[in-house]
This record gives sequence, C-alpha cells and structure tokens, in this order.
Amino acid sequence: MDDLATLDGGVTLRRAGPDDLPQIVALLAADQLGVHREAADDLAPYRAAFDAIAADPAHLLVVGVTAGRVVATMQLTFLPGLARRGAWRAQIEAVRVHADVRSRGLGGQMIGWAVEEARRRGCSLVQLTTDKRRTDAHRYERLGFVASHEGMKLALEPAGR
Repeated sequence: MDDLATLDGGVTLRRAGPDDLPQIVALLAADQLGVHREAADDLAPYRAAFDAIAADPAHLLVVGVTAGRVVATMQLTFLPGLARRGAWRAQIEAVRVHADVRSRGLGGQMIGWAVEEARRRGCSLVQLTTDKRRTDAHRYERLGFVASHEGMKLALEPAGR
C-alpha cells in the first residue's frame, strides 16, 4: 500500500487494504455509539462496503498505522455539486482513533491531512460530520470548522427485509 503521509508520533496514513478490515471494524465498534450498532463477529457486510469504497475513486478509506497496528481510520468522499458554482466538496466521516493513542493530536493531524487532500483535489468546501452525542469530536472546531448547518438523518430498512 502506498503511504499517504507520515504524521507526528510515527503514525503513517495509508489507503486501507482488505486485511485492515477487522481492525477498522474494531475501531468502529469500540466507539461509544458503535458499541450498539457494529458487529465484528460477521465481517461480510463490511467487506461488501469496503469493496464498493475501494472500487470508487470518489471514496478514500484511510488508516493510521504505527508498529504494524491500525490505530486510526477515516473515510473521505469527494462530491461534485451544482451549488457554489459547481464546487466540489469533501466529506470526512467515521474518524476513529484507538483509545490507547487518543488525546495526542492524532485526530487533528488526520483532519488536517484530509483538508489538504481536499484542497489538492480542487474542493471548495470540506464537510465534517459528527454525532451530537460524540462531544469530544466537537473540538475539531478549533481547526476552523464551523457548526453552520443542522443535519438530519432518516434510518431506512433495506428493501426486501
């Protein structure tokens, strides 16, 4: 896998590979909200999603690795739009940092890298989503993000269930 960046503390950012999936799902499941909605015992649905993400150049699933261990992850999606004079935007989602390395600035460095990648790809706007209950993530406002919009979600059952 090609390295994307080396961050302070010896963490390397790189594109996630299929072998990283169990560690990524473990990060998602270790989260205060993910503990109720993720299930690391069956990786099949995650593999299908991973394959779709990996096959689409508009998506980038990133892992932070140190000493051969995945300690962080995030997903970037690059979206074309008609608004803002046809501007591209980058969506940052699913930022997770392992509890062992949390509160050392790794998440902020990852967000900084994502902003620069969005700039490199010609985006005019970067969107960062976080659940309102994940208050620790709200500190990314110090990186210049502004809580300017109210987001809404509607949970759907897949068709045929």
